[in-house]
Amino acid sequence: MLFGAIADDLTGATDLSLTLTRAGMRVLQVVGVPGSTFHAGAADAVVVSLKSRTIAPELAVEQSLVSAQALLAAGARQLFFKYCSTFDSTDKGNIGPVTDALLAFLGETRTIACPAFPANSRTVYKGHLFVGDKLLSESSMRDHPLTPMRESDLVRLLQRQSRTPVSLIPHEKVRAGAARLEDALAALDGIAIVDAITDADLIEIGRACRGLKLVTGGSGVAMGLPANFGDELGKGERTPLSMPNGRSVILAGSCSAATRGQVAYAKATGIPAMAVSPLDIAAGRIVPGVAVNFVMAQPSARPVLVNSRAEPEEVAAAQQALGVERAGALVEAFLAEVATALARQGVDRFLVAGGETSGAVVGALGVRSLEIGPEIDPGVPWTLARNSDGTPFALALKSGNFGKDDFFLKAWTLLP
Repeated sequence: MLFGAIADDLTGATDLSLTLTRAGMRVLQVVGVPGSTFHAGAADAVVVSLKSRTIAPELAVEQSLVSAQALLAAGARQLFFKYCSTFDSTDKGNIGPVTDALLAFLGETRTIACPAFPANSRTVYKGHLFVGDKLLSESSMRDHPLTPMRESDLVRLLQRQSRTPVSLIPHEKVRAGAARLEDALAALDGIAIVDAITDADLIEIGRACRGLKLVTGGSGVAMGLPANFGDELGKGERTPLSMPNGRSVILAGSCSAATRGQVAYAKATGIPAMAVSPLDIAAGRIVPGVAVNFVMAQPSARPVLVNSRAEPEEVAAAQQALGVERAGALVEAFLAEVATALARQGVDRFLVAGGETSGAVVGALGVRSLEIGPEIDPGVPWTLARNSDGTPFALALKSGNFGKDDFFLKAWTLLP
């Protein structure tokens, strides 16, 4: 094992695993903090997927440090802290506190922070994060229910979270190439926000980070990291994954604009769908068994959709009545219970939209590890998942903000 990563959510971990796989690494994705029996096997890289993005900072730090210890014990030479390409966080963290803690744990004083992901229209220029042609603070992320992003200047944003000095490495230094950028990093004291507007920039940044013990960012910056290990990467034959081919279901808990577009597109094409509201769940007007019966009553040849009512006015009403955290948790728990009940009835192909929902579903299914399969859209692959009993599932775990409108339809064309 050469490379160890800690991701603050499940879909982000899968996105990173896909990036590393495409770059030639054998990747094992582990769900949750690695236990005492953790073993990397033949993997070049291990990606630990936590659910630490919005928990208390001290708990996020604790889980990240335990994971870091396990990765280093398994042989990792470089650690990567992966967070969302829209820098999802609050002024309390958790990006800053976790980065500070990992630097201290490693005895280091320097690293980078680069969330850019041009393939999904996330770029950083002059330290400002853009979503498409809009500043982050003017994008749909401005009103995210858990991590509203009202600041686009990443130097200012991260400095409010971190005890470590935060500075900027501008695009002109990135454009000068990996060698010049490596010199800039060698002189660095603290955390550097690094500009990146193209994949070529990210590859140069990755190459320049070969001397860093800790790298932080979105999955894009990892494109250039595997090449730093050269001939040490495993070169044996890779067996194609054998995916389950039973019944299919889509569980969408995300309230993002991208997922709302995908739900609308799927419904417009005739996908059978049931929408649920946290207010109805809280009042007992709908229970998981109703959704399970709805799914199983549909023809098995097509996927079936169960989604959260996610229009902004509906979300606002639910959050006002129930509180932000409880409204989201009710939907996540509902969909997780639906998933486990469907699995007992033989459903073995799940497409899940939303990072928090994905974490809840994977936890309910008892998934312990994931292998990376075909890519559906940038950052979102199918995976072959297994629980502690070895039962296989085909899982696609989609960040709420990722994917084109036809994602829910296109995904199934990649499976048998």
